[in-house]
Amino acid sequence: MPARRWIPGLLAGLLALATPAWAQAPEAPEAPEAPEAPEASEASEPLTVLSWGGAYERAQRRALFAPFTEATGVAVEAARYNGGLTALRRAVAENAVPWDVLDMTRSEAMAACAEGLLEPLPPDLAAPAPDGTPAAQDFLPGALGRCSISHSIFATVVAYRRDAFPGRRPTRIADLFDQARFPGPRALQRTPAANLEWALLAYQVPREELYRLLSTRRGLDLAFARLRGLEEIHWWEAGETPVRLLEEGRVVMASGYNGRFFAAMVERDLPIEILWDGQLQEHETWAIPRGAPNPEAARAFIRFATSSERQAELARHIPYGPARRSAAMQVTTHRDSGLDMRLHIPTHPLNAQGAVTKDETWYARTRERIEALFREALLEE
Repeated sequence: MPARRWIPGLLAGLLALATPAWAQAPEAPEAPEAPEAPEASEASEPLTVLSWGGAYERAQRRALFAPFTEATGVAVEAARYNGGLTALRRAVAENAVPWDVLDMTRSEAMAACAEGLLEPLPPDLAAPAPDGTPAAQDFLPGALGRCSISHSIFATVVAYRRDAFPGRRPTRIADLFDQARFPGPRALQRTPAANLEWALLAYQVPREELYRLLSTRRGLDLAFARLRGLEEIHWWEAGETPVRLLEEGRVVMASGYNGRFFAAMVERDLPIEILWDGQLQEHETWAIPRGAPNPEAARAFIRFATSSERQAELARHIPYGPARRSAAMQVTTHRDSGLDMRLHIPTHPLNAQGAVTKDETWYARTRERIEALFREALLEE
């Protein structure tokens, strides 16, 4: 580990290119001036990253956290949550933010940015590609936001136990709702996202019409009716829960994150299969909460973690598609099993044939109203 006296210089090196100038985006909170290199006492404080735990956090520790500590001497501590903005709103309001970096879905990052809960990021925070291609050209469209930078493309998918259906297997997302042909309890996330889209897909609504229809009360009522038709739903919040429910045999089909299911299949030989049809793809981002204790180190971490090398390395531990084109070209095999990870990421052409791209702008704009209607229709007796 580098000596403590080197830490300010290393962080300053990461930040020198990251913060030559701060731009003011429309309606964004006013950005501070470019920071100076942190003092040794500040830089040596641990960086707290709020993330999602489980197999995902284990992959981040190996691909991001430990290498960042090795490069800078700054320890990284992980805190866990299941998404949502409630805790962030409270921490910002009380001026007692305990985290430096947030790992957020893009729709929640957009909503939090609009509420003034996140620090604006400099437009050139992300490093260029290894060949010098500017970040703005290397990242996927929409990956560089006012207050967040996308690092991965993940998918919410349905997985099923192979031994539950020894004859025919589910092949399309409509099979999630067909308990006559595929009997047994289901596990679904306690959120509108994915559930609403899948319910309408089961009615054979075209993918390009999903959000237009969900913007009407008729569309929402159709989706709620399809979901209410399911018998014995186990609602989950933590990302590890659907894997555990499948493993224990308490459900035969479950929604969840593709990386968690992959880890269960590869690391624990769980007899499950991923149903890629209808996968809901979305961006996962890095953001800095307003009032973060160590903002300079937080920006240094985001620059480090969004580099092409680190994005490609993360995809070798858990199969989430990199948000940079240059990183996607570097994805090879799983670090432990040697499996070709390109075949397991959501963005692979074979997996993406029936994919739905989450309309994150729609969710950022409507999330409070849609969540209230969802709870009223399905969760409140």
